[in-house]
Amino acid sequence: MTRPLAGAALALMVGASLPASAAEQSAPSLEDIVQSYQQGAAQAQQRDLSRLDTLLDDREKLEQAVAQAEARQQKAQARRENLDSTRQRQEDAIASINERRSSEGNDLQPMFDRLRHEIDDTRDSLKNGWLTLGSDISLPSLDDSSIASIDDLEQYAQSMSQLIARSAQGEHMTLPVAGQNGNITQRDVVRLGAMSAFSGGDLLRAPDDGRPLAVAAHTPSKVSSELEALVDGNSDIMVLDPTNGEVLQALAQQPSLLERIKQGGVIGYITLALGAVGLLIALAQFAWLALVSARTRRQMHHFEHLRDDNPLGRVLKRFGQQQRYHEPEVLEARMDEMLLAEQPGLERGQAVVKVIAAIAPLMGLLGTVTGMIGTFQAITVFGSGDPKMMAGGISQALVTTVLGLVVAIPLLFANTALNSRSRSLMNLLERQASAHLADRMDEQQSGLEADTRRYGNAS
Repeated sequence: MTRPLAGAALALMVGASLPASAAEQSAPSLEDIVQSYQQGAAQAQQRDLSRLDTLLDDREKLEQAVAQAEARQQKAQARRENLDSTRQRQEDAIASINERRSSEGNDLQPMFDRLRHEIDDTRDSLKNGWLTLGSDISLPSLDDSSIASIDDLEQYAQSMSQLIARSAQGEHMTLPVAGQNGNITQRDVVRLGAMSAFSGGDLLRAPDDGRPLAVAAHTPSKVSSELEALVDGNSDIMVLDPTNGEVLQALAQQPSLLERIKQGGVIGYITLALGAVGLLIALAQFAWLALVSARTRRQMHHFEHLRDDNPLGRVLKRFGQQQRYHEPEVLEARMDEMLLAEQPGLERGQAVVKVIAAIAPLMGLLGTVTGMIGTFQAITVFGSGDPKMMAGGISQALVTTVLGLVVAIPLLFANTALNSRSRSLMNLLERQASAHLADRMDEQQSGLEADTRRYGNAS
């Protein structure tokens, strides 16, 4: 029994000692840690030493670069000192010149100031003018501290003489000109002194800060034909714009007839339509009355052949178909009835013309009221600060009034003329009818007396 128990105890001791040895192999010991730290510190020190050696080498280069920079700085400093000395000498020279000018030229200073002022004014006036067009005339440049030299005076005098000569000349040249579509082409340009210039039949706008010449926005047709005739040598009339383009600009902004009619709006179109209808009716009635008058006068020369194409022939033909014997009052009433039957045909359309002539001013008044309403609405929304916002309503008010009067006045004259013409024809018919009525009554009286003598009693 002693030997088995010893074996079991040895087995337990072996089983207990195995886990402890395994733990000792997996965790580093304190000595290992210290040793590892010392090795790392030595490696870091070695690296620092290596970096220090490298820095010592770069420092030498840096010192070399610093030395070069210091050399350049010294050179720049020397140059600056040289420039400062030069500036000082120039300032001393200017001061000396000013002192000498002050001491020697006090009497000439007003002349220099006046000359400089005149040169500046001349340059400003030529800036957008025609005199320097196509030329290289230049004026001397003088500032406040400069003294005009003899060359400056000669240049100014020569330039002024050239400008005076050009102001009385008409010159023909070829220059780039911008058309109405914006395309720039080489065109023949005629300059007329300092007043204007034109190309073909188009006036040109004044030069503008070196930009190419441009055709004016609007050239009246009469002016264009005069300019073309002048270029062709068929006329000696020159058309000028003495306002330097302001008149042309005003003409360009002036609306055409169609644009003015468009400003009248719907009421304006309706007024014109009514006027056109009235005018057509009046013309048609004029033509009809002229034809009737011609046929009536022709009928007056041929009473033996009564025709139905004129009122006189129809009246006499119907009157001739009456019974032989009638009382004078009956014949007169028949004649009046026949004349009244012809009157509507002669006065046809006059009522319509008269009504349109009366309505047209009322349409103009309606357009005036609507235009003023639009004007006040614009004032309510946008205020009265911008007159352009009110221009639309005011234009409509005025244009419709004008259109109404333009339609009414001619139609009133036309209605009066139609009335006079138809009344003249009616008077002619009445005179001729009265003459035939008198003849008929004389014949009736003569026949009655003859029948009385023949049969003793007419009844």
